[in-house]
Amino acid sequence: MTDKKEMKVSPIRVLIAKPGLDGHDRGAKVIARALRDAGMEVIYTGLHQTPEMIVQSALQEDVQCIGMSILSGAHMVLFPEVMRLLKENDASDIIVFGGGIIPKPDVVKLKDQGVQEIFLPGTSTREVIEWVRTNVPARE
Repeated sequence: MTDKKEMKVSPIRVLIAKPGLDGHDRGAKVIARALRDAGMEVIYTGLHQTPEMIVQSALQEDVQCIGMSILSGAHMVLFPEVMRLLKENDASDIIVFGGGIIPKPDVVKLKDQGVQEIFLPGTSTREVIEWVRTNVPARE
């Protein structure tokens, strides 16, 4: 018998959000299921979420990261607003990533604003899972 207590690591908690008016949520559901099947706790907020709703849900659910799927072309408005609201709520430690149809020059701009990663069409679910596992610190 040892005196050391076993440290139990909690699963990564991820919020998957579909902001804006875009109703195409298949990709968000595929990623949510893949992350869940990989052992993460996933909260999927559903369609038509505002940045305020996304950040409020992230705070209430105590998530470590937010993944947003944007196909509407509004990525240069929605991502920065979520980042602003996280900062305003002292929650800048929540990692933000996303996916969708986003031009490569905009990917660079979003990363400069604090979005950690953008997954473009054709990215495998395995790549997203590995990225989350590598970049989102586990909690004890």
